[in-house]
Amino acid sequence: MALLSCRNLSMAYEGHTVISGLSFSVEKGDYLCIVGENGSGKSTLVKSLLGLKKPAAGEIVFGNGLSANGIGYLPQQTDIQKDFPASVREVVLSGCLNKLRGRFFFSKKEKARAEETMSLLGIADIRRDCYRNLSGGQQQRVLLARALCATESLLLLDEPVSGLDPLVTKEMYGMIQRINKSGITVIMVSHDIPSAVEYANRILHLHGQSFFFGRTEEYIKSDLGSRFLSAERKERKNG
Repeated sequence: MALLSCRNLSMAYEGHTVISGLSFSVEKGDYLCIVGENGSGKSTLVKSLLGLKKPAAGEIVFGNGLSANGIGYLPQQTDIQKDFPASVREVVLSGCLNKLRGRFFFSKKEKARAEETMSLLGIADIRRDCYRNLSGGQQQRVLLARALCATESLLLLDEPVSGLDPLVTKEMYGMIQRINKSGITVIMVSHDIPSAVEYANRILHLHGQSFFFGRTEEYIKSDLGSRFLSAERKERKNG
């Protein structure tokens, strides 16, 4: 059974249908990139996957013991979040909050998970530093570690490289790729179509009331994929 399946999904935003008849599935180990223009329904879909917004029609089905509460989520950062007055360790450990289930204190296992994750993402040496004093790239590593602490199987990342410089962006993509290869399924929302086809094995492109879902190599050959990739290349060349 698929880790996650959307079946004939329709979603609305402010009374307007933004997605209709959407069906796709995510298997364990997949790296799926969701791309599309502003207003195509990417944020609405994310909210539905997290159980924060009910679809207008259709259903979202989880498999292999996964639930919406078991998704590790890295949202787009706001200015308020960037100024959060907590230590790196506290932020990362907060990813285990969904596992407390009535307990008031984190267990040794959860604390060990946070330490392991900080080491994995190269932020163990700044565990006592204040989050708001970190660079943008360091903050994203901390939030990625927090999301990883919240899940055993699926990360949902919403524009994780937004606002980062090219070198830090490449490092972040590398970390996400290593996490995926370790067995964690990744769903990433992105405006960066060239990077999406470089790293992901599946693409979901929302476009008006239509969509493409399939393997990356199929997307590159499709009319929609080739058109948008060609436009991106021209923009980068002229930029």
